[in-house]
Amino acid sequence: MTDVLRRGRASLAFSFFAQGVAFALLVTRIPAIQDRYGVSDALLPAFLAAVPVLAGVGSVTTEQLVKRIPPSRLLRWSQPVVLLALLGVGAGRGMAELGVALAVFGLAVGALDASMNMLGVSLQRTYGRSIMLSFHAVYSLGGILGASLAWAGAHWHLALWVSYLPVVAVLLPAALLGSRWYVDGGAEAGGAALEDGKASGGETGLVFKVLLPLCLVMSFAYIGDSTVSNWSAKYLQDVLGSSEQLATVPYNVYMVTTLLGRAIGDFGVRRFGAAAVVRLGALVAAAGFAVVAVAPGAWVGMLGFTLVGLGLCVLVPQTFAAAGRLFPGASDAAIARLNIFNYVGFLVGSPLVGALGDAWSYRGAMVVPMVLVLVTLAYARSFAAQPDRYGDGHERPRTADVGRGSNGL
Repeated sequence: MTDVLRRGRASLAFSFFAQGVAFALLVTRIPAIQDRYGVSDALLPAFLAAVPVLAGVGSVTTEQLVKRIPPSRLLRWSQPVVLLALLGVGAGRGMAELGVALAVFGLAVGALDASMNMLGVSLQRTYGRSIMLSFHAVYSLGGILGASLAWAGAHWHLALWVSYLPVVAVLLPAALLGSRWYVDGGAEAGGAALEDGKASGGETGLVFKVLLPLCLVMSFAYIGDSTVSNWSAKYLQDVLGSSEQLATVPYNVYMVTTLLGRAIGDFGVRRFGAAAVVRLGALVAAAGFAVVAVAPGAWVGMLGFTLVGLGLCVLVPQTFAAAGRLFPGASDAAIARLNIFNYVGFLVGSPLVGALGDAWSYRGAMVVPMVLVLVTLAYARSFAAQPDRYGDGHERPRTADVGRGSNGL
């Protein structure tokens, strides 16, 4: 039984890793994609916005599908579709083909993100201790590798499909092979428990009211994340006067600190509880944005973005885990709904900061994600559900109920 869990955890971790690589290869080569297909600056935002919008649709669809199909099966087939769609983005010949490839990528990535986190939450419940951050740490590692491969492709002036093909050729069969060992959670009531509005501990109420704090935290975290990914380079170069080369450093540092924070975050959750870790993460991230806003020069600005990475990295994994605790009988459906706000934050964050920067100042614009992250403190109690406060004196006995394996699916 332990071997089943270990294989299930390792195979799911690889899925997170592969998704990190694929997503980084897409977003870091946007200028090359724009050049290949002749997408104008005016049309580019529409293409970019379509991906998270369709990902939200994919997540909503996943909520309905998991009532009949195990999340492991959705993950098994959505991941290859994402990888093939990435290859399609690089191999297409016209704008119509680009549109189709991005649409397929968006729909599949919504199902992929939702089903990965469903399996992660159910495995954490089975393990009886916090492991969710470790999955997202592996995602960050994949993102670093994907960004590095994208840099190599740009440096050597490789065609997009030449950059993407070897990655897809390696990751796709490995993901399919690993999917044999995915482990689903026990049978759940699906969306029915959500529709009844029942939370853990016998509390009842409207589902929206119970899930709303986590939805807001998810949105605020991704507003902060998109601020760093989309504006850190411009901020250092245009506001803090750094060189073009130095301006590329903050995002790489941000990704590395995200990886480090997530790698050790589970230990913090086990020792101090999820609510304490979320509070600390929010305070550190807000302090980072404050440092960025008042930074006198580029190096201080980079310090601020480093703090942002260390703080934000714990919020998203713990938000998914909290949704699983609040709706133990319908965690899959809750996670699918919560996952939508991942894309809401991504859609709102970058345009919001850009609009405020143009209308006011980019220093002032950095205050907005700082304030939103601080609002997370008001919702920290949502992370303190009793079953998963793991650590010294809190860890539950490990359960042998691993649910249904997906080997025969």
